[in-house]
Amino acid sequence: MTAASATGAFPHTRMRRNRRHDWLRRIAAENTLSVNDLIWPLFVSDRAEDCVGIPTMPGVVRYDVPGAVAAVGRAKALGIPAVCLFPSIDPKLKTPDAREAANPDNLVCRAVRAIKAAHPEIGVICDVALDPFNSDGHDGIVRDGYVINDESIAALVSQALVQAAAGCDVLAPSDMMDGRVRAIRAALDESGFLDVGILAYSAKYCSAFYGPFRDAVGSGGALKGDKKTYQMDPANTDEALREVALDIAEGADMVMVKPGMPYLDVLYRVKETFGLPTVCYQVSGEYAMLRVAADAGCFDYRKIVLESLTAFKRAGADGIITYFACEAAAWLKETA
Repeated sequence: MTAASATGAFPHTRMRRNRRHDWLRRIAAENTLSVNDLIWPLFVSDRAEDCVGIPTMPGVVRYDVPGAVAAVGRAKALGIPAVCLFPSIDPKLKTPDAREAANPDNLVCRAVRAIKAAHPEIGVICDVALDPFNSDGHDGIVRDGYVINDESIAALVSQALVQAAAGCDVLAPSDMMDGRVRAIRAALDESGFLDVGILAYSAKYCSAFYGPFRDAVGSGGALKGDKKTYQMDPANTDEALREVALDIAEGADMVMVKPGMPYLDVLYRVKETFGLPTVCYQVSGEYAMLRVAADAGCFDYRKIVLESLTAFKRAGADGIITYFACEAAAWLKETA
């Protein structure tokens, strides 16, 4: 095939010219991954025996509160702008009504206060969902085998208010109850928390990729049934746009697509349609899949991680929640 036939109407164009040198590839890059794109999820626990590595997530550990403060300091030194906290609480505190979620001195609130006191300039994002506190392992309150919507919202609002009072910068409702963004926004405003943002898990799919996360927060063993009645069907994309539109109308400042790589098409559609700051979560199963395969020698660890994160940028992500955040930040710092 001649160059002319290969390039059609542009017979003198050779696409490879702009790929010949590293400096040219850098200039021609359409998307650039930066440490500013990274959000680091941390697991916290108040039990010494629980502050260990997570078998299904090699390289990821649970921290006690002082350990979390130190870990956030390391993230800050790497330039990571924000962390997202997830608790693994004592099973004795788990109840059907998840009342510990609204305790102003619960594990999350204590961790937030400690982190913000030590590192006030780093953003702290808190998950708003009941599954770590619920003895049923669900994101809402269960009645007769079904997660009920409005009573769950009332519990979520109470949870959001104690997290905001502790100093959380952004609340991230991940429960997928209908109307929860509106209720949380109204409660925050009425309580004077006008500057606390909402990152809505707007397109959260009922995915098999969450398994290791449930091990990490201790909700997997407690989970009765599945989450198909409130999390989204993996077959749907138009529905995701309706979910995002509703959350924006209710007051979301940012929206999220979760999981990540299996849903890049959804991420692209959300960003193209709404233009609002959009976050993607590279979830625990994605992390484990890449980490275990790299450890087995299937591919280069550093290259595969950075390629996966760049894919989120290409699809439209403004922020990426990833367990690779600290390693990726260090690698990006080396090449800056």
